[in-house]
Amino acid sequence: MKKIFNYTLHLSLLAVALTITSCQKERYDVSPQDDQETMMANSASAKLIERTVSNDGSWDNIIDGSSCFDIRFPYSVDVNGVEINIKSNDDLQIIEEIFDALDSDDDLLDIIFPITITMDDYTEVTLNNAEDLREIATQCIEGGGDDDIECIDLVYPVTLFTFDTNIQKLDDYIINSDLEFRRFMAGLGDNDILGIDFPVTFKLYDGSEIKVETLVELQAAIEGAKDRCDEDDDNDHNDDDFTKERLDDLLAECPWSIEEIERDYVNQTEQYKEYLMNFSEDGTVMVIDREGNVLHGEWATRVANHKVLLKLEFDVLVDFNLEWLVYEIHEGKIKLHTNDQNEVVLKSVCDIVDSEPDSLRDILKECEWIIQKVKVDGAEIRRLLGYEFQFMTESMVTLTNGDITSEGTWEITKNEQGRMVMAIEMGNEPGVSFEWPLSDLNDDRLIFEIPDTAYELVLQRVCNYNNEDSDVMGIRNIAMDGTWNISSYTKGEEVKTEYYNAFTFDFATNNKVTVMTSSTDPVFPGHWRILRNYEDQIKFFLNLGEDGDLAELTYDWKVVSYSTNRLELKGYNEDGSYDVLVFEK
Repeated sequence: MKKIFNYTLHLSLLAVALTITSCQKERYDVSPQDDQETMMANSASAKLIERTVSNDGSWDNIIDGSSCFDIRFPYSVDVNGVEINIKSNDDLQIIEEIFDALDSDDDLLDIIFPITITMDDYTEVTLNNAEDLREIATQCIEGGGDDDIECIDLVYPVTLFTFDTNIQKLDDYIINSDLEFRRFMAGLGDNDILGIDFPVTFKLYDGSEIKVETLVELQAAIEGAKDRCDEDDDNDHNDDDFTKERLDDLLAECPWSIEEIERDYVNQTEQYKEYLMNFSEDGTVMVIDREGNVLHGEWATRVANHKVLLKLEFDVLVDFNLEWLVYEIHEGKIKLHTNDQNEVVLKSVCDIVDSEPDSLRDILKECEWIIQKVKVDGAEIRRLLGYEFQFMTESMVTLTNGDITSEGTWEITKNEQGRMVMAIEMGNEPGVSFEWPLSDLNDDRLIFEIPDTAYELVLQRVCNYNNEDSDVMGIRNIAMDGTWNISSYTKGEEVKTEYYNAFTFDFATNNKVTVMTSSTDPVFPGHWRILRNYEDQIKFFLNLGEDGDLAELTYDWKVVSYSTNRLELKGYNEDGSYDVLVFEK
């Protein structure tokens, strides 16, 4: 049957070709109505197929901001001062995670040239600078749109037949990809007649397949599907694709904490921070404020223009009464907005609300916990950086810097919101004596905070002091092998090395560090600690107090590089800048 069908199609092509060549002085039109398997290479049907097999350049818009082309791997970018090598689609997720780490910061991305881009017809162009990129991007449709059709795809292989009316030659080709199809069509002339060996199969945007038997059915399938899905051609990298059903299930699965809210350009986060939202499947939503008061409302979702919308209605919480566009679901967060002036960020808090207190008690008692940050009444207590908690049975807890140890009591309870609270009573150290509400639960890091009173406690877990980590142990041994001087220190853009040239650092056991300027000058005692944190980074905790000439160096530094004679450390600031501290022997 296959050979008979192909033979019939060949005859059809020949018949059309003879009609054209015998009427050179007359107008002619070859359309699907004239022949169900053939078309002219410059016909509307051919152009529709060409758009379907064109290269989609929208998937890397987070890098190039254009849907008309994509950048060929590998290449490199500079993101907020960090160079990242892009070798696959997975690396684009790293870029998005950096951008999303802080919702309020300004993210900077620079492409490192030269790069090679692939156009919609799969031709490749080398660009040497940002000006070349901007120039070629201006050819795209404003807003990131492009002509390619992404909601329907051909299933390969596909067999094509052509006939050139000038040279009276008939050929057939087996096509195995969009790239082959698009380049094949680019090589056709206006006099070429194109035939398709039907049936052919298309895969639709929802994963289903459709089989077509004629050119009329093929054109109808493409026309019917081309606007049925979100092609994501805009430049909003947060516009992740998800379904209404996924959002509904996610909302009802866990309580959600309000992390950020901006309404009519006014930041309302302080007023609503950590209010808890509980969405029920019956369309009701219950909000619990920080004092435990309960407020009721309603919620509903719908789909419009391929976007998922969440409508909230309250009698009291009027700042939330909008139909919000859901523009990101990622890593336990849901982000909503209406435009630049209205935004809400929700964070999943299953672990810190639904969990039993015993789960947190068990986590705390497993290992040691190092203080990464303590803030009381908005003021950071830097003298406690690197101090170690040990939570023991019988509600006993110790706090030590390796030299001085304080003892106290601890207990895990739940507050009026249902949130877990760690109550610490440490008579010798009032900086940690507080009822700390749990805000983020991670097996290797815990965050306790009360936003409206600016109380915050961040703990980093360290089991067995990282003694089985060869990198940590290696850096510790290097640090304790001799004395060190600061060869370079920059705070942001300011070079401050000269202020510390006279100091010599001696890192000793029991987490002690001694700093001196000469054998007769005063000695500055301090503490240090090296550990691997929950992000798999090696951290150098240096605590030289919060007053005096050396207080500026008190920080949880990231170890950037090390050798037997050199340690390079980097500290990241809340404003996006960073400090660099280099020790050398």
